[in-house]
Amino acid sequence: MTHRRAGTRAQAHTSAAVASTALLTDHYELTMVEAALRSGAASRRCVFEVFARRLPDGRRYGVVAGVGRFLESLRRFAFEDDELMALEDAKVVDDETLRWLSGYRFGGDVWGYGEGESFVPGSPILVVEGTFAEAVLLETLALSILNHDSAIAAAASRMTSAAHGRPCLEMGSRRTHEESAVAAARAAYVAGFVGTSNLEAGRRYQIPTIGTAAHAFTLLHDDERTAFAAQVDSLGAGTTLLVDTYDVMQGVRTAVEVAGPGLGGVRLDSGDLLEQAIAVRALLDELGNHTTRIVVTSDLDEHAIAALAAAPVDSYGIGTSLVTGSGAPTAGFVYKLVAREGADGSLVGVAKKSRDKTSIGGRKWALRRRGTDGVAQAEVIGIGHEPVDDGDDRMLLRRLVERGEPVGAEALSDARDRHAASLAELPATARQLSRGEPAIPTLLEQRY
Repeated sequence: MTHRRAGTRAQAHTSAAVASTALLTDHYELTMVEAALRSGAASRRCVFEVFARRLPDGRRYGVVAGVGRFLESLRRFAFEDDELMALEDAKVVDDETLRWLSGYRFGGDVWGYGEGESFVPGSPILVVEGTFAEAVLLETLALSILNHDSAIAAAASRMTSAAHGRPCLEMGSRRTHEESAVAAARAAYVAGFVGTSNLEAGRRYQIPTIGTAAHAFTLLHDDERTAFAAQVDSLGAGTTLLVDTYDVMQGVRTAVEVAGPGLGGVRLDSGDLLEQAIAVRALLDELGNHTTRIVVTSDLDEHAIAALAAAPVDSYGIGTSLVTGSGAPTAGFVYKLVAREGADGSLVGVAKKSRDKTSIGGRKWALRRRGTDGVAQAEVIGIGHEPVDDGDDRMLLRRLVERGEPVGAEALSDARDRHAASLAELPATARQLSRGEPAIPTLLEQRY
């Protein structure tokens, strides 16, 4: 290689917060760029699209999450000395391509659904416009973020819907990769969770953090009363005491004796949660602790939460099922070339036609068709044109990147509000947990 950026390896690693994201990608992205540079096609104007061909089995809608993380990662998508040296040492691409990569910055445009928005099969949740070489490099970055975060957000949305207003708390850090845990907490918050146990998520995204004590704290002490007294002495009577280390009912009595009528809550983490919650509520009321809350944990998912609807439960702590997407760990998004520059300079729709993996060519726009009552009726996808708003509809694509500069950054609270509004406009059947068709159909309007 004959050209490198100025700097050293040490400078490239000054801070993890500013580290390049360029190698968070797949090998073939770069070899495609090399071949396209050689053929002369690298500079062809192209449109790539992120969409899901279908929803995970049993789901009525999906939730877009990770848009903010994608925009932040895009800012740092540059091949610095460290990345170029690694590619050169591994002989991934030739010297010409390394020189091209050394000056790479995405300079195109990106449109997408707002974070927190619901989607259905075929929704063009991200539209990337640029040259082939600059746009194809973003495939893995976009998919790895959006597939993970959207899977978590969709599961979280089903859980918060099943909870019917009772708070849901994210506590899945110990069940996933350390960085995935932070991203999962963020995605869950977008979809309505009220807090997380993960302190890094709290620091990075200002999500409220929660937590008191595990069974180990009770087992550390000579008896349950001593453990409860130590926790109350440290955290105050308003804390939540874990009462199922030994005998639940005796644990509740001991908790009330130690903390008094101001006891904030008791947590149940095992056994028949419905039966126990009913018995514990009755006992707390009998003891005069009418305001003491009941928090339940223990491998909850949306179905378990729905089964507890009649129980006197005040909040749910959810871990494993949430951070693994509740059986659907990916949203199923793909990143496909849907249009390219033709010989006359105009865009030509292109599409994959292989069995079971077809795509629809052409640059897309989308709107949510709504009735006069504000309830969504369909996802209308315009191919090669913007669909016509009939007065009650809502356009879905917003500009996220303009000429390489991210312009769509927003507060996490905005994404959270968008999700609540988007979910509220879907038909009531969208919140059913039973298997069925997507909440609204996808309608295609073509004008090429």
